[in-house]
Amino acid sequence: MKPISYAGPTTVDVHRNAHLEKLLRDSGVYEGAEETAKREEVLRRLDQIIKDWVKQLTRQKGYTEKMVEEANGIIRTFGSYRLGVHGPNADIDTLCIGPSYVNREHDFFSILHNILLGMEEVSDLQPIDDAHVPVMKFKFQGISIDLLYASVSLLIVPEDLDISHNSVLYNTDDKTVRSLNGCRVADQILKLVPNVENFCTTLRCLKFWAKRRGVYSNVTGFLGGVNWALLVAQVCQLYPNAIPSMLVSRFFRVYTHWRWPNPVMLCPIEEDDLGFSVWDPRKWARDRTHLMPIITPAYPCMNSSYNVSASTLHVMVEQFHFGNKVCEEIELNRANWSALFEPCLFFESYKNYLQVDVIAADADDLLAWRGWVESRLRFLTLKIERDTEGTLQCHPFPKEYADTSKPFSHCAFFMGLQRQPGVKVQDNNQFDIRGTVDEFKQEINSYSHWRPGMDIFVSHVRRRELPTYVFPQGHRRQRQLRHAPQPSATTLNRDAQGSVSPSPERRSKRKHDDARTVDDEPGNLKKQASVSPQRPETASPVIQGLTPEAPLQLKVVMDSEDGANTESMQPPAIRLSLESTA
Repeated sequence: MKPISYAGPTTVDVHRNAHLEKLLRDSGVYEGAEETAKREEVLRRLDQIIKDWVKQLTRQKGYTEKMVEEANGIIRTFGSYRLGVHGPNADIDTLCIGPSYVNREHDFFSILHNILLGMEEVSDLQPIDDAHVPVMKFKFQGISIDLLYASVSLLIVPEDLDISHNSVLYNTDDKTVRSLNGCRVADQILKLVPNVENFCTTLRCLKFWAKRRGVYSNVTGFLGGVNWALLVAQVCQLYPNAIPSMLVSRFFRVYTHWRWPNPVMLCPIEEDDLGFSVWDPRKWARDRTHLMPIITPAYPCMNSSYNVSASTLHVMVEQFHFGNKVCEEIELNRANWSALFEPCLFFESYKNYLQVDVIAADADDLLAWRGWVESRLRFLTLKIERDTEGTLQCHPFPKEYADTSKPFSHCAFFMGLQRQPGVKVQDNNQFDIRGTVDEFKQEINSYSHWRPGMDIFVSHVRRRELPTYVFPQGHRRQRQLRHAPQPSATTLNRDAQGSVSPSPERRSKRKHDDARTVDDEPGNLKKQASVSPQRPETASPVIQGLTPEAPLQLKVVMDSEDGANTESMQPPAIRLSLESTA
């Protein structure tokens, strides 16, 4: 794609850029020198562990002493650390590259796993060998590490191995290709952006924004680190002489008007005779189903955002519009950069939520069980979209919550629900997602590493019934009365006459809170759990309101809001009723 503009910064742009960079520093997105040095030391230590492990395996497999002496394994970083945009407490995405005779299944996930398990410096070791990209997660001296493994077609791995050349992929399987491409993609991004420093600052800013707005999570169906990096890199190519303050504004302008599913591509898709399939919607039916394709620049080019669903794309487009509106106000000197990073008011944005409670016998089991459940949450979104033909929108929130007062190991995820605006629902305005939830729970309970005590409950909660532990300091925000609105210091929107009106998010919240509706009437059913197959002899502790005496069914019922504000453009509220089958 050709650049849109070669214009450089004005004096005003430079001034705004200084304010933006100061805000980022003050917000703590940069790590200190001490932590940087600690990361470097951890990587040196890990590199030596890998080298010793490869030599040990070489000797055990019966190779000569000369071969043992020359045997080598290396590590390469990728992700935010490789791009230079990692923040404090961020994990280090690391790739271990070993020779052809060192395999992933046994040598990496068994022998190396046991070596790490016996080290005092290592904690929270979690192997995920059945993932799309197999990984071992752990902390080394408190630094989080995501360690991948790739076995290349070499007997001896040179220290200066160039993995950018496609020949490194020769005679490798798909999981190895995906593991190698983390590093290959990061290297290509840095080569393809016109100014690395401006790219890094802009990416730091957009990652910070995405986390504040609740749209940073590949596993939940939003976008992860590499996705945001590719989106930012595209904007850097379109405005090669722009500085970060300009690039942030252009970012929202570009993606507010982007016509998905047109793909984001930093370079033409490369073909090769190695035989790996590349992203091509003309050829592959699966690729035609992708809603927000963001294509990796290294062979074999793939869609890095295949997790995105219709619901999560809808949420992200809304957030792009929010960011674009704020940046327009900033350019008119009507707002400051801090307005861009206002947190998403997720628990004030919907009237109805699904609460997914995850419990386990102890903290170690919860770590593995929670990770499994989180990795499957996006499938619950897809199943609800499928079974309601896209008329019920889901907003999974990419954060877990826990009630620290509980005496057992647990956490909870939440999903906002609303009817798609303008869509009429048949069958007496009802959505029946009982089977949907139970299908999801059956899949969750198929976890191959399940242990007694691991359990999951999916419940409906109305906004007024949300547990207090999801709110800052454990307290709900005080609602404002409609007849006595309070002005906001961060108000962004103005009407045609220049008068100030609340931001879209706050306006939406006020409309939801206006006028008592059916959903607010007393006597409604309290939170209950949906029916699901129960594992025998579970050691799960009982959570109040989650273990029903009789099987219960989860049904979504759409009702009009009698007496609601007739001027409101909001769709009728969603009510979720739980009906006993006993």
